[in-house]
Amino acid sequence: MATRKGMIVRSLDTDVELLARHVSILKVVMKEQPIGIIKLAELTKLPEHKVRYSLRILEREGLVAASASGATTTPRVASFLDDMDEMLAKFKVTVDSLRSGLK
Repeated sequence: MATRKGMIVRSLDTDVELLARHVSILKVVMKEQPIGIIKLAELTKLPEHKVRYSLRILEREGLVAASASGATTTPRVASFLDDMDEMLAKFKVTVDSLRSGLK
């Protein structure tokens, strides 16, 4: 049973880290656009394959678009950031509730 709990927490940790990476890359694209994978990797200190994967996910979500000059953001970014802010506020309430139940 302890292994199962470890897997649940590990999965959550992995998902949150991946989300943080995607958002971090999105923020750099917003600031530096248009920007290529090599420059993004340098600025974020991430390997190019991880940057490439995150860009692919962000593109699939309609948040970035590829261009000859590099990645650029789309008009959907503003609403995504608003939605993300609301979602994180809800997560905080849930996490605070979980934490208080552990004491």
